[in-house]
Amino acid sequence: MLRPVALILSVISATSAFAIAPVDTSNQVIISVRDQKLVLLRNGSKVATYPISTSMFGLGDAWGRMTTPLGYLAVEKKIGDNVPVGAVFHKRRLTGEVLQPNAPGRDPITTRIIWLRGLEPQNAHAYQRCIYIHGTPEEKKIGRPASYGCIRMKSKDVAELYDQLPLGAVVQIVPDQLPKMEKTKARQEMSGGVVAANTTPQPPPQVAAATVAKVTAHPPPEITAKKAANVTPEPPPQISASMLAMPPSSSLTVEQMRTAGALAGARQKAKLAANKRL
Repeated sequence: MLRPVALILSVISATSAFAIAPVDTSNQVIISVRDQKLVLLRNGSKVATYPISTSMFGLGDAWGRMTTPLGYLAVEKKIGDNVPVGAVFHKRRLTGEVLQPNAPGRDPITTRIIWLRGLEPQNAHAYQRCIYIHGTPEEKKIGRPASYGCIRMKSKDVAELYDQLPLGAVVQIVPDQLPKMEKTKARQEMSGGVVAANTTPQPPPQVAAATVAKVTAHPPPEITAKKAANVTPEPPPQISASMLAMPPSSSLTVEQMRTAGALAGARQKAKLAANKRL
């Protein structure tokens, strides 16, 4: 059962102390692992769709697995304001290099970093695991799983998304297809490199209160015991009608994808160990 917007916002307000960036329900991203696509929503209307790459090692949030977490997350930090498209980051610092798309032999993080924090127990490690939405020079691999856990985008696409996505925006990663939704009728205008979407106001998407409140099950290290004690436990998470409209996956189940990710990670580590011995 969907919950009233007022109740949702009150719970978000109550739990915002557990994250630096308050959750923003008017801006939302849905990422489909099956489609390898990302859709940007504003007030429930589709603004844009981009091709992406999730992890080549499958799904999950376990330490050391290099997998992509599922569920509800939020934009916690944004790094890369106004840096050149193709600029290279190392440990979230600019190196001074600027790479063209598909530069040979290179696979760094480029252009922009959108750092995500998990809002549920199933993705509670996302922030500490440094799960980002970021640019990559390996654009020829976009559209199929190719990352080490993060969400990769083409440099021009991540720069455009970065400018439209505020701190606190909700990001949902799903294993199935993107839901069908109407695209905003308003045109997009480029203004000084920033995409401005003029959308017709609509009610904010129904992100379930229980889903957001779930972050309290595994609070980040900086949360005090006193704050955690003031949060009332909620029932299992519910999602909006538009998200429930997603067709069921006809391929692998989530558990199968997680298992595949674990096996792929083990094979990769064994391969690296074998190469070191040679």
